[in-house]
Amino acid sequence: MRLRRLLFALALLAAPQARADLLYVLNSGDATISILDPATRQEVRRIPALREPHHLVLSPDGGTLVIADSGGNELLFFNPTTGEQLRRERISNPYHLEYSPDGRFLVIASLRRDQVDLYDAATHQLLQRWRPGDMPSHVAFSPDSARVFVTLQGDGAVAAFDVAARTHLWTVPVGPQPAGIIWHRDRLLIGNMGTDQFVSLDPETQAVAPAFTIGRGAHTIFPSPDGRALYATSRVESRLAELDPETLAVRRLWNIPGGPDCLTFDPEGRVWMTLRWAGRVAVLDPREAEPQVQTVRVGRSPHGIFFKPRREGLRGDFAQYLPGAVSGSRPLPAPLTPRSAAASGLPGPVTPAALRPAP
Repeated sequence: MRLRRLLFALALLAAPQARADLLYVLNSGDATISILDPATRQEVRRIPALREPHHLVLSPDGGTLVIADSGGNELLFFNPTTGEQLRRERISNPYHLEYSPDGRFLVIASLRRDQVDLYDAATHQLLQRWRPGDMPSHVAFSPDSARVFVTLQGDGAVAAFDVAARTHLWTVPVGPQPAGIIWHRDRLLIGNMGTDQFVSLDPETQAVAPAFTIGRGAHTIFPSPDGRALYATSRVESRLAELDPETLAVRRLWNIPGGPDCLTFDPEGRVWMTLRWAGRVAVLDPREAEPQVQTVRVGRSPHGIFFKPRREGLRGDFAQYLPGAVSGSRPLPAPLTPRSAAASGLPGPVTPAALRPAP
Protein backbone atom coordinates (compact mmCIF):
# COMPACT_ATOMS: atom_id res chain seq x y z
CA MET A 1 0.00 0.00 0.00
CA ARG A 2 2.74 2.48 0.96
CA LEU A 3 4.74 1.62 -2.16
CA ARG A 4 1.69 2.16 -4.38
CA ARG A 5 1.02 5.54 -2.79
CA LEU A 6 4.66 6.54 -3.18
CA LEU A 7 4.70 5.56 -6.85
CA PHE A 8 1.47 7.44 -7.53
CA ALA A 9 2.78 10.55 -5.75
CA LEU A 10 5.99 10.43 -7.77
CA ALA A 11 3.96 10.11 -10.94
CA LEU A 12 1.90 13.17 -10.00
CA LEU A 13 5.05 15.24 -9.60
CA ALA A 14 7.08 13.84 -12.45
CA ALA A 15 4.34 13.43 -15.06
CA PRO A 16 1.80 16.25 -15.01
CA GLN A 17 0.40 14.94 -18.28
CA ALA A 18 -1.04 11.87 -16.51
CA ARG A 19 -4.83 11.86 -16.75
CA ALA A 20 -5.93 10.42 -13.40
CA ASP A 21 -8.56 12.59 -11.69
CA LEU A 22 -7.73 14.01 -8.27
CA LEU A 23 -9.86 14.57 -5.18
CA TYR A 24 -8.56 17.01 -2.54
CA VAL A 25 -9.77 16.70 1.07
CA LEU A 26 -8.85 19.05 3.93
CA ASN A 27 -8.46 17.20 7.24
CA SER A 28 -8.90 20.01 9.76
CA GLY A 29 -8.49 17.71 12.78
CA ASP A 30 -4.99 16.50 11.97
CA ALA A 31 -3.67 19.38 9.84
CA THR A 32 -3.26 17.43 6.61
CA ILE A 33 -4.47 17.44 3.02
CA SER A 34 -5.48 14.11 1.47
CA ILE A 35 -5.25 13.50 -2.27
CA LEU A 36 -7.41 10.62 -3.47
CA ASP A 37 -7.68 8.73 -6.74
CA PRO A 38 -11.48 8.75 -7.20
CA ALA A 39 -11.37 5.83 -9.65
CA THR A 40 -9.77 3.44 -7.17
CA ARG A 41 -11.23 5.12 -4.06
CA GLN A 42 -7.72 5.14 -2.57
CA GLU A 43 -5.81 7.87 -0.76
CA VAL A 44 -2.56 8.23 -2.68
CA ARG A 45 -0.91 11.11 -0.90
CA ARG A 46 -1.20 13.02 2.38
CA ILE A 47 0.40 16.45 2.66
CA PRO A 48 1.06 18.22 5.99
CA ALA A 49 -0.46 21.64 6.57
CA LEU A 50 0.51 23.74 9.59
CA ARG A 51 -2.44 23.56 11.98
CA GLU A 52 -6.05 23.60 10.74
CA PRO A 53 -7.09 23.70 7.06
CA HIS A 54 -10.83 24.19 6.57
CA HIS A 55 -11.79 25.68 3.20
CA LEU A 56 -10.36 25.97 -0.30
CA VAL A 57 -11.05 27.87 -3.49
CA LEU A 58 -9.87 27.77 -7.08
CA SER A 59 -8.22 30.94 -8.41
CA PRO A 60 -10.23 32.89 -11.01
CA ASP A 61 -8.04 31.59 -13.85
CA GLY A 62 -8.42 28.01 -12.65
CA GLY A 63 -4.67 27.52 -12.38
CA THR A 64 -4.19 27.51 -8.61
CA LEU A 65 -5.96 25.78 -5.75
CA VAL A 66 -5.84 28.02 -2.67
CA ILE A 67 -6.18 26.28 0.71
CA ALA A 68 -6.84 28.25 3.91
CA ASP A 69 -5.07 27.02 7.05
CA SER A 70 -6.91 29.07 9.66
CA GLY A 71 -5.01 27.89 12.74
CA GLY A 72 -1.70 28.22 10.94
CA ASN A 73 -2.39 31.73 9.57
CA GLU A 74 -1.40 30.60 6.09
CA LEU A 75 -2.65 30.22 2.56
CA LEU A 76 -1.27 27.20 0.71
CA PHE A 77 -1.11 27.27 -3.09
CA PHE A 78 -1.27 24.07 -5.17
CA ASN A 79 -1.23 23.15 -8.82
CA PRO A 80 -4.67 21.46 -8.90
CA THR A 81 -3.77 19.25 -11.87
CA THR A 82 -0.57 17.73 -10.45
CA GLY A 83 -0.97 18.08 -6.68
CA GLU A 84 2.30 20.01 -6.49
CA GLN A 85 2.54 22.53 -3.66
CA LEU A 86 3.67 25.83 -5.15
CA ARG A 87 4.11 28.13 -2.16
CA ARG A 88 2.79 29.31 1.20
CA GLU A 89 1.83 32.79 2.30
CA ARG A 90 1.26 34.22 5.78
CA ILE A 91 -2.22 35.71 6.19
CA SER A 92 -4.41 36.46 9.19
CA ASN A 93 -6.62 33.54 10.30
CA PRO A 94 -8.12 32.50 6.93
CA TYR A 95 -11.19 30.36 7.69
CA HIS A 96 -13.52 30.77 4.71
CA LEU A 97 -12.52 32.51 1.50
CA GLU A 98 -13.99 33.49 -1.85
CA TYR A 99 -12.97 35.36 -4.99
CA SER A 100 -15.34 37.91 -6.48
CA PRO A 101 -17.00 36.76 -9.74
CA ASP A 102 -15.02 39.40 -11.68
CA GLY A 103 -11.77 37.99 -10.26
CA ARG A 104 -10.59 41.30 -8.78
CA PHE A 105 -11.03 40.66 -5.05
CA LEU A 106 -10.51 37.97 -2.44
CA VAL A 107 -12.56 38.07 0.76
CA ILE A 108 -11.51 36.08 3.81
CA ALA A 109 -13.72 35.48 6.86
CA SER A 110 -11.86 35.04 10.15
CA LEU A 111 -13.96 32.96 12.53
CA ARG A 112 -11.65 33.36 15.52
CA ARG A 113 -10.60 36.99 15.12
CA ASP A 114 -14.02 38.42 14.26
CA GLN A 115 -12.78 40.12 11.12
CA VAL A 116 -13.66 40.14 7.41
CA ASP A 117 -10.75 41.08 5.15
CA LEU A 118 -10.92 42.40 1.58
CA TYR A 119 -7.78 41.74 -0.49
CA ASP A 120 -6.64 42.57 -3.97
CA ALA A 121 -6.89 39.16 -5.67
CA ALA A 122 -3.68 39.55 -7.68
CA THR A 123 -1.34 41.02 -5.06
CA HIS A 124 -3.05 40.00 -1.78
CA GLN A 125 -2.72 43.56 -0.57
CA LEU A 126 -5.13 44.15 2.30
CA LEU A 127 -7.63 46.79 1.12
CA GLN A 128 -10.13 46.82 3.98
CA ARG A 129 -10.74 45.13 7.32
CA TRP A 130 -14.26 45.05 8.76
CA ARG A 131 -15.22 43.90 12.25
CA PRO A 132 -18.93 43.26 11.79
CA GLY A 133 -19.63 41.00 14.76
CA ASP A 134 -19.10 37.61 16.37
CA MET A 135 -17.64 34.68 14.41
CA PRO A 136 -17.69 35.60 10.69
CA SER A 137 -18.16 32.26 8.99
CA HIS A 138 -19.04 31.86 5.27
CA VAL A 139 -18.82 34.25 2.32
CA ALA A 140 -20.95 34.83 -0.80
CA PHE A 141 -20.76 37.53 -3.49
CA SER A 142 -23.51 39.07 -5.58
CA PRO A 143 -23.14 38.16 -9.28
CA ASP A 144 -22.00 41.69 -10.17
CA SER A 145 -19.23 41.58 -7.52
CA ALA A 146 -20.59 44.80 -6.00
CA ARG A 147 -21.57 43.31 -2.63
CA VAL A 148 -20.30 40.56 -0.39
CA PHE A 149 -22.29 38.82 2.34
CA VAL A 150 -20.91 37.04 5.41
CA THR A 151 -22.70 34.91 8.00
CA LEU A 152 -22.00 35.77 11.65
CA GLN A 153 -22.36 32.54 13.60
CA GLY A 154 -22.09 34.07 17.04
CA ASP A 155 -24.61 36.84 16.35
CA GLY A 156 -27.12 34.79 14.36
CA ALA A 157 -26.96 37.31 11.53
CA VAL A 158 -25.76 38.12 8.01
CA ALA A 159 -23.64 41.20 7.29
CA ALA A 160 -23.49 42.93 3.89
CA PHE A 161 -20.63 45.04 2.54
CA ASP A 162 -20.19 47.38 -0.43
CA VAL A 163 -16.97 46.29 -2.14
CA ALA A 164 -16.25 49.50 -4.08
CA ALA A 165 -17.12 51.89 -1.25
CA ARG A 166 -15.49 49.61 1.36
CA THR A 167 -18.48 50.11 3.65
CA HIS A 168 -20.52 47.89 5.96
CA LEU A 169 -24.07 48.22 4.60
CA TRP A 170 -26.25 46.34 7.07
CA THR A 171 -26.56 43.42 9.46
CA VAL A 172 -29.77 41.36 9.64
CA PRO A 173 -30.72 38.58 12.12
CA VAL A 174 -31.43 35.30 10.31
CA GLY A 175 -31.48 32.61 13.04
CA PRO A 176 -29.17 30.63 15.33
CA GLN A 177 -25.62 29.87 14.14
CA PRO A 178 -25.83 30.68 10.42
CA ALA A 179 -23.09 28.98 8.40
CA GLY A 180 -23.30 28.27 4.66
CA ILE A 181 -24.57 31.06 2.41
CA ILE A 182 -25.06 31.23 -1.38
CA TRP A 183 -26.54 33.64 -3.89
CA HIS A 184 -29.39 31.91 -5.71
CA ARG A 185 -32.07 33.42 -7.98
CA ASP A 186 -31.63 37.00 -6.69
CA ARG A 187 -31.72 36.00 -3.04
CA LEU A 188 -29.45 34.52 -0.41
CA LEU A 189 -29.93 31.03 1.02
CA ILE A 190 -28.50 30.42 4.49
CA GLY A 191 -28.20 27.31 6.64
CA ASN A 192 -28.85 27.86 10.35
CA MET A 193 -26.90 25.19 12.22
CA GLY A 194 -28.79 25.89 15.44
CA THR A 195 -32.01 24.73 13.75
CA ASP A 196 -33.24 22.29 11.10
CA GLN A 197 -33.95 25.10 8.65
CA PHE A 198 -32.53 27.00 5.72
CA VAL A 199 -33.82 30.54 5.28
CA SER A 200 -33.89 32.97 2.37
CA LEU A 201 -32.82 36.60 2.64
CA ASP A 202 -33.80 39.29 0.15
CA PRO A 203 -30.64 41.42 -0.24
CA GLU A 204 -32.69 44.46 -1.30
CA THR A 205 -35.38 44.53 1.41
CA GLN A 206 -33.51 42.42 4.03
CA ALA A 207 -36.68 40.33 4.47
CA VAL A 208 -36.01 36.87 5.92
CA ALA A 209 -38.30 33.89 5.26
CA PRO A 210 -38.15 30.10 5.75
CA ALA A 211 -36.82 28.34 2.66
CA PHE A 212 -36.83 24.60 3.39
CA THR A 213 -36.19 22.10 6.18
CA ILE A 214 -33.99 19.00 6.04
CA GLY A 215 -32.87 18.23 9.61
CA ARG A 216 -31.06 19.50 12.68
CA GLY A 217 -27.71 21.15 12.08
CA ALA A 218 -28.72 22.71 8.73
CA HIS A 219 -25.32 23.61 7.40
CA THR A 220 -24.73 24.61 3.79
CA ILE A 221 -25.94 24.27 0.21
CA PHE A 222 -24.26 23.62 -3.15
CA PRO A 223 -25.46 23.86 -6.76
CA SER A 224 -24.74 21.00 -9.12
CA PRO A 225 -22.51 22.04 -12.04
CA ASP A 226 -25.33 21.64 -14.57
CA GLY A 227 -27.61 23.95 -12.58
CA ARG A 228 -30.43 21.40 -12.38
CA ALA A 229 -30.28 20.66 -8.66
CA LEU A 230 -29.21 22.04 -5.31
CA TYR A 231 -27.77 19.83 -2.59
CA ALA A 232 -27.96 20.77 1.09
CA THR A 233 -26.44 19.15 4.18
CA SER A 234 -27.41 18.83 7.83
CA ARG A 235 -24.53 17.85 10.09
CA VAL A 236 -26.47 16.86 13.23
CA GLU A 237 -29.36 14.98 11.62
CA SER A 238 -26.71 13.69 9.20
CA ARG A 239 -28.61 14.14 5.95
CA LEU A 240 -28.11 15.12 2.34
CA ALA A 241 -31.03 16.62 0.43
CA GLU A 242 -31.56 17.17 -3.29
CA LEU A 243 -33.65 20.26 -4.05
CA ASP A 244 -35.47 21.71 -7.03
CA PRO A 245 -33.49 24.89 -7.83
CA GLU A 246 -36.62 26.83 -8.82
CA THR A 247 -39.07 25.92 -6.04
CA LEU A 248 -36.62 24.74 -3.32
CA ALA A 249 -38.86 21.69 -2.84
CA VAL A 250 -36.98 18.70 -1.41
CA ARG A 251 -36.88 16.05 -4.15
CA ARG A 252 -34.96 13.38 -2.27
CA LEU A 253 -33.46 12.96 1.18
CA TRP A 254 -30.69 10.58 2.22
CA ASN A 255 -29.60 9.64 5.72
CA ILE A 256 -25.79 9.45 5.65
CA PRO A 257 -24.12 8.79 9.03
CA GLY A 258 -21.04 10.83 9.87
CA GLY A 259 -22.18 14.43 9.41
CA PRO A 260 -22.15 15.42 5.70
CA ASP A 261 -20.47 18.79 5.36
CA CYS A 262 -18.91 20.13 2.14
CA LEU A 263 -19.63 18.72 -1.34
CA THR A 264 -18.10 18.49 -4.78
CA PHE A 265 -19.13 16.71 -8.00
CA ASP A 266 -17.42 14.60 -10.61
CA PRO A 267 -18.18 14.89 -14.35
CA GLU A 268 -20.54 11.89 -14.20
CA GLY A 269 -22.74 13.71 -11.67
CA ARG A 270 -21.74 11.76 -8.56
CA VAL A 271 -21.77 13.70 -5.30
CA TRP A 272 -18.65 13.53 -3.11
CA MET A 273 -18.90 14.78 0.46
CA THR A 274 -16.81 15.03 3.60
CA LEU A 275 -18.20 13.26 6.67
CA ARG A 276 -17.04 15.59 9.41
CA TRP A 277 -17.54 13.29 12.39
CA ALA A 278 -16.45 10.02 10.74
CA GLY A 279 -13.05 10.82 9.22
CA ARG A 280 -14.29 9.69 5.82
CA VAL A 281 -15.34 10.87 2.38
CA ALA A 282 -18.60 9.52 0.97
CA VAL A 283 -19.74 9.25 -2.64
CA LEU A 284 -23.31 8.91 -3.88
CA ASP A 285 -24.65 8.64 -7.43
CA PRO A 286 -28.03 10.44 -7.63
CA ARG A 287 -28.66 8.93 -11.09
CA GLU A 288 -29.39 5.61 -9.40
CA ALA A 289 -32.92 4.87 -8.20
CA GLU A 290 -31.59 3.70 -4.84
CA PRO A 291 -28.03 5.05 -4.53
CA GLN A 292 -25.57 3.10 -2.44
CA VAL A 293 -23.23 5.26 -0.37
CA GLN A 294 -19.56 4.27 -0.44
CA THR A 295 -16.93 5.76 1.85
CA VAL A 296 -13.15 6.22 1.90
CA ARG A 297 -11.16 6.83 5.08
CA VAL A 298 -9.18 10.07 5.19
CA GLY A 299 -7.93 12.18 8.13
CA ARG A 300 -9.70 13.51 11.20
CA SER A 301 -12.55 16.00 10.80
CA PRO A 302 -12.46 16.35 6.99
CA HIS A 303 -14.00 19.62 5.84
CA GLY A 304 -13.28 21.24 2.45
CA ILE A 305 -13.30 19.02 -0.66
CA PHE A 306 -12.54 19.59 -4.35
CA PHE A 307 -12.69 17.32 -7.41
CA LYS A 308 -10.20 18.04 -10.21
CA PRO A 309 -11.02 16.17 -13.44
CA ARG A 310 -8.04 15.69 -15.76
CA ARG A 311 -9.56 13.56 -18.50
CA GLU A 312 -9.63 14.44 -22.16
CA GLY A 313 -12.87 15.59 -23.76
CA LEU A 314 -14.29 17.53 -20.81
CA ARG A 315 -15.08 21.20 -20.89
CA GLY A 316 -11.98 23.00 -19.72
CA ASP A 317 -14.01 25.12 -17.31
CA PHE A 318 -15.79 22.19 -15.63
CA ALA A 319 -13.80 22.59 -12.41
CA GLN A 320 -14.69 26.28 -12.27
CA TYR A 321 -18.33 25.32 -11.74
CA LEU A 322 -17.71 22.95 -8.85
CA PRO A 323 -18.46 23.56 -5.19
CA GLY A 324 -15.02 23.38 -3.65
CA ALA A 325 -13.71 25.33 -6.59
CA VAL A 326 -15.77 28.05 -4.98
CA SER A 327 -15.75 27.73 -1.24
CA GLY A 328 -19.01 29.57 -0.97
CA SER A 329 -20.79 29.31 -4.28
CA ARG A 330 -19.72 31.70 -7.01
CA PRO A 331 -22.82 32.83 -8.94
CA LEU A 332 -22.77 31.25 -12.37
CA PRO A 333 -23.23 33.49 -15.42
CA ALA A 334 -25.52 30.72 -16.68
CA PRO A 335 -26.04 27.05 -15.82
CA LEU A 336 -24.22 24.50 -17.92
CA THR A 337 -26.80 23.11 -20.34
CA PRO A 338 -25.64 19.83 -21.91
CA ARG A 339 -27.07 18.86 -25.28
CA SER A 340 -28.37 15.67 -23.70
CA ALA A 341 -27.95 13.85 -20.42
CA ALA A 342 -26.65 10.79 -22.24
CA ALA A 343 -23.98 12.78 -24.07
CA SER A 344 -22.80 14.66 -21.00
CA GLY A 345 -22.94 11.89 -18.40
CA LEU A 346 -24.93 14.22 -16.16
CA PRO A 347 -28.14 13.05 -14.47
CA GLY A 348 -31.40 13.67 -16.25
CA PRO A 349 -34.42 15.44 -14.77
CA VAL A 350 -35.98 13.81 -11.71
CA THR A 351 -39.74 13.32 -11.79
CA PRO A 352 -41.82 13.49 -8.59
CA ALA A 353 -42.93 9.88 -9.02
CA ALA A 354 -39.34 8.73 -8.69
CA LEU A 355 -38.74 10.51 -5.38
CA ARG A 356 -38.59 8.63 -2.15
CA PRO A 357 -36.94 9.22 1.21
CA ALA A 358 -33.81 7.24 1.93
CA PRO A 359 -34.13 4.51 4.54
